[in-house]
Amino acid sequence: MTMKSLSLLAILSLLALTLPLAIASDPSPLQDFCVGVNTPADGVFVNGKFCKDPKLVSADDFFLAGLQNARAVANAVGSNVTAVNVNNLPGLNTLGISLVRIDYGVNGQNPPHTHPRATEGLIHFQANVGRSPAVAFAALSSQNPGVVTIANTVFGSNPAIDPNVLARAFQLDPKLIMDLQAKF
Repeated sequence: MTMKSLSLLAILSLLALTLPLAIASDPSPLQDFCVGVNTPADGVFVNGKFCKDPKLVSADDFFLAGLQNARAVANAVGSNVTAVNVNNLPGLNTLGISLVRIDYGVNGQNPPHTHPRATEGLIHFQANVGRSPAVAFAALSSQNPGVVTIANTVFGSNPAIDPNVLARAFQLDPKLIMDLQAKF
């Protein structure tokens, strides 16, 4: 091989190793803060929202009233998740974070789930011992963490996953899988 061929091979190898790392990350915030608004007042678009004129920003842009209040729980899993993100707390835009409040009913749970674009840290403030409601807060490392609830995804997919495939994967009877799919 010639020296030119070796140099080209070295450059291509370096690109092959670094390119996937560069593509697989969230964008960095471009400024200290950009209070999100839904109208293009000045036309500056950052992290999926237009920026409010910094001269018009107020403390209210960084405050969400009522988050300290318990939420009613009336569903099959026994929990109520209140999302706090740039859509209801505009000051979070470009900060790369969001939050959820989880209210648990008696024997309630937060079903197994993942956040495809975030890590989650959960803090319980009150234990649920089967007699009283509990509350927890979770901090997420993304402005838009997304959520994928495992049971909904597996048993409620459309089109449905073949019950025989799920029965074999979970080592269950196919009739039980069809019953589970019917619930979703």
